[in-house]
Amino acid sequence: MTASAEETRPAPPPAPAIETEVVVVGAGQAGLSAAYHLRRRGFAPYDGFMVLDADHAPGGAWRHRSPTLTMAAVHGFHDLPGLPLPPADPGRPAREAVPEYFAAYERTHGLPVVRPVRVRAVRSDPDGRLLVETDAGRWSARALVNATGTWTRPFVPHYPGAGLFHGRQLHYAEYGGPEEFRGQRVVVVGGGASAVQVLAETAAVAQTTWVTRRPPVFRDMPFSPEAGRAAVALVEQRVRQGLPGQSVVSVTGLTESPAVRRARELGALERLPMFDRITASGVAWDDGRTVAADAIVWATGFRPAIGHLAPLGLRGPGGGIALDGTRAAADPRVHLVGYGPSASTVGANRAGRAAAHAIHALLRLPAHA
Repeated sequence: MTASAEETRPAPPPAPAIETEVVVVGAGQAGLSAAYHLRRRGFAPYDGFMVLDADHAPGGAWRHRSPTLTMAAVHGFHDLPGLPLPPADPGRPAREAVPEYFAAYERTHGLPVVRPVRVRAVRSDPDGRLLVETDAGRWSARALVNATGTWTRPFVPHYPGAGLFHGRQLHYAEYGGPEEFRGQRVVVVGGGASAVQVLAETAAVAQTTWVTRRPPVFRDMPFSPEAGRAAVALVEQRVRQGLPGQSVVSVTGLTESPAVRRARELGALERLPMFDRITASGVAWDDGRTVAADAIVWATGFRPAIGHLAPLGLRGPGGGIALDGTRAAADPRVHLVGYGPSASTVGANRAGRAAAHAIHALLRLPAHA
């Protein structure tokens, strides 16, 4: 049987790529900061730069945070440049207030955000430009700012017996509040602020056990700017060496927050060392100790969402992308913001400004600010 003409007809060529000077991938804090500073540097919306965002609406990762995380519990949030965060009801969920602010920011500064667009791969074109392949077409740019954050890549470590557990296992990214655990026995894994938030809420309605790999360090004194800079410098040193970045809180420890105080009042901060295996009914240690559990909440952090950059070959032998400031050491056209030492709201703001400055110098456009 011979194939019909329709079956053998070659596929049509892909649509031409949309050309712009700079593509920003991600419209969270770091991406919006970079977009703001690119515009101030003279890059015009659309022809000069575009922001591609995978979400259906503004807000970045904040849109997906737990509904129980209120503005009162959000610490260290820094305003985006050029527009202060309006006063918010302390009891209002951050997943509502912050996306509203981001939406107002995009409108106020006329930022060219295109959504929803999921970036699948970034490749180097023979003509020296970067080809950004997405589920909504292709973009061609002379430089790229990657601001994809970490929220879409929750990390759960492997432990023996995980598949035997009869209860529920979930990452902090799926945590929807304490009511779903009422009357249960819950093991919370992780030594950061997210784990403490879960403990502070869940311990009021459930029997909780806190497990961490290292003993947590609590700071009962205010965290000074000098200590903050020193902590960021340690994270930055790893990134410069091309090693996977650590979170800043892994260096700074836990500050005295309302969540820490509440968890302490509930007696939930009695920490156990990391268990050795998971059983059908809970967790166990090699010394014979066991804890029964109905649920295990993995508050074990996230990994950078940078898989789409793989075709550029930016990763070094250490497993991370070596950076010089925000610039990828292996490719001066590519900048990463909200990555490593800039994975905080104040760090994201500074990184966005630095990336825009470096790209402006690389492309030599006239400065307007």
